[in-house]
Amino acid sequence: MKTHSQNNCNNKSGFFKKLFVVSALILFHCQLIHAQLKLVPITEIGIEDTGNSTSAERTEASINLPFFDDFSTTVTTHPNTKYWMPGSGVYINNTLTVNHPSVNVATFDGVNSIGTPYNFVNPLFQNFTDTLTSQPINLEGKAAKDSIYLSFYWEGKGLGEKPDSSDYLSLEFLNKNLEWSIVWTRNGYNIDTLFHQQLIAIKESGFLHNAFQFRFRGYGRNSGPYDTWHLDYVYLNEKRNASDKFIRDITVRKPLTPLFKNYTSMPLRQYKIDPKSATAVSVSSDIVNLNNRENINSFTFTVQDKISGKKYFTSNDNSVYIGPYTGVGPFRNQERIMKLDPITVDPAAKSVSLQYKMEVLTTDDQNPIVSIDLKRNDTISAYADLSDYYAFDDGSAEYGVQVNQKLGRAAVRYILAKPDTIGGVRLALVPYDKDISGQSFTVQLYSNKAGKPDQLLTQRSVSARYADNRNGFLEYAFNNAVAITDTFYVGWLQINDEPITFGFDRNSILGKNNIFYNLGSSWAKETSLNGSIMLRPYLSASGREVVAGTEPVLNSRNYFFPNPGKGIINWKNALIKRIDVYSAQGSLVQTIIPEKNNQSATLNVHADGIYIIKGSDGKQSFVQKLLIVK
Repeated sequence: MKTHSQNNCNNKSGFFKKLFVVSALILFHCQLIHAQLKLVPITEIGIEDTGNSTSAERTEASINLPFFDDFSTTVTTHPNTKYWMPGSGVYINNTLTVNHPSVNVATFDGVNSIGTPYNFVNPLFQNFTDTLTSQPINLEGKAAKDSIYLSFYWEGKGLGEKPDSSDYLSLEFLNKNLEWSIVWTRNGYNIDTLFHQQLIAIKESGFLHNAFQFRFRGYGRNSGPYDTWHLDYVYLNEKRNASDKFIRDITVRKPLTPLFKNYTSMPLRQYKIDPKSATAVSVSSDIVNLNNRENINSFTFTVQDKISGKKYFTSNDNSVYIGPYTGVGPFRNQERIMKLDPITVDPAAKSVSLQYKMEVLTTDDQNPIVSIDLKRNDTISAYADLSDYYAFDDGSAEYGVQVNQKLGRAAVRYILAKPDTIGGVRLALVPYDKDISGQSFTVQLYSNKAGKPDQLLTQRSVSARYADNRNGFLEYAFNNAVAITDTFYVGWLQINDEPITFGFDRNSILGKNNIFYNLGSSWAKETSLNGSIMLRPYLSASGREVVAGTEPVLNSRNYFFPNPGKGIINWKNALIKRIDVYSAQGSLVQTIIPEKNNQSATLNVHADGIYIIKGSDGKQSFVQKLLIVK
C-alpha cells in the first residue's frame, strides 16, 4: 500500500523495499481487506481509449470566449465534446469527492475512460495518464492588455489515492507553432483535502492565436486508479485579473440522499403495505456560495413519476441563507433538508420511476459581468424505482467486492413487509485485472435464522459475463420462485480460485449492515465494508410456480463422506437425485445419477486434490469441498 510512511521508510535495503512495493502493488493498495471480503478497483473491459495522447487534434472552427465548464451539464462519464477533445481518459462523476465547487468533477488517475489501466504489464511504470484537452479557442487579435486569465479548481486525492511527490498534475498551453508549453505544475504528497483555485495569465503573443488550446495532464503510476487528481470549474475569459477569485454563482453539489428509509429502490407491492414506514423522513443535499457576498435564496423540491408524468410532491423554502466565501478553505455551503410525505400510488400502476429533484431558484443567468448562464449547476436530481426489485445501491460502482477464498460465500439481507415470492436476482459484475467471462459461480437464496443466513432454499449455477454498458445489471432467474415469509438473503458461492467481482457502491451505505460471509460451516456478519453490494433480488410475477421454504432441504447433516477420501463417496440423504463433480478449476469431471436406494458412488478422478461435489434433489442443491487422496 502506497502511504506516507512508506515514502519515509527507514529500511535501507533496496531489495526488501522493492519487494515490499511490488507486493503491495500486486495486492493493490485499494484492496481493502475487511474480514473475508475485499474491495478492488474497477478495471473495465472494453474498447481501448488511450486518453494520454499528446496530439493536438482540432475541430474545423474554434470557439470564442468565454470558455466555461464545471462539468455539471455532462450526462455521461465522458467530458462534453462541445468544450473538450475526445479521448481524454478522465472520468466525470459526482461521487469521488465531497467538497467540490459544484455538481460533477473531472477525475484523473491511472486508468482510461472505460476503467482499463494504461499499463497492465509493469505495476511500477510511471508516465502520463489522463489528458484533458480543450477544443481550439479563438484568441486571434488579443493582446496582453486584454488581461486574459484561465482559472480552475483542483484537488489531490479526494476519495481516491493520494498522489506521491513524484506524481503531478500539470497545465500546458499550445502556441501558434503547435508546441506545448508547461505553465503550471502541482506535485503530490504534501497536499491537503481541499479544492484550491488557480489563476493563470495568458500574455505571451505566441499563445494568442486563432486555435489556442490548453490541456491538463496527470503523471503517475499507469497500472490502476492510483494518484488521483480532481478538476472543476474551468473558466477562461478576458478582462480578468489575478484577484478575480469570486463569481456570482450559487451551485448544488452533494448527491441527494435516498428517498426510501431502507432501500434506494423497492418493489411497488411491498411499498404499498406501509408507505409511511418505507419512506424516508427527509432527503438532503447542499447549496454552495462561490461569491464573497452573503446570499439568501429559495429552492423547490419535487417528486415526480417519469413514467406517467404525475407529480406526487412539491415543497418550497424561501429563506436559504449562505454566508460569503472567503476564497480560502472550504466553500460556504448550507445543507438543505427536505421533509417527505408517503406517496400514494395509483392502484392500477405496475411500476413507478420517481425522479426527485432540488432546484435552487437563482438569477445566475443574469450576471452582467459574466456572459455565462450559470443556472446550469442549480439543479440536482436522483431516481428511485417502485418496481419489482430491492436495491441498496445507487446504480454506480466505485469499487468491486470479492470473496477472498475459493468456495467462500457472501450474502446480503433483505426484509419483506409481507410474505412474497422471490423470482431471481439482478447483479452487476465488474472486471478486475482480467476478463473472466464464462467462469462459473452460483447465485444462492437463503432463509433466515437468528439474524443470519440459514437454510439454502435454492441456487443456480451461472456463467460470469459483463453488461453491455457501464454499471449495467444482468438478470438470473431461479428455476422456480421461492416463497419467503419475511427475511431472506441472496448471495453467491465462489467456485474457482479466480474470484468473481461484484460492483460495490461506496456512496450508499444502506446495505453496510446487511452483508454476511461464510468460509466454512458458519456465517459471520461483515462489519467493516462501508457501502452496498450491487445485488438486487426481484419478486416473481404472479402465477409462477412456488417452492415452499418448508420443503426438505440439504443441510449440514447431509455431507458427503469420508472427507478426506480415496475415491468413494457416501451420502445420507436419500433425496439426492443428481451429483455433479467439479475440478478445483470449476470444470465438470463427472455426473452421477444415483440409483434407487443407492447412497454410494465411485469417483472417476485420476489426480489427488480438492474436488467440488454438488448434490441436488431437483429443487435445491448443496455444495461441498472434498479432498481425494488415493
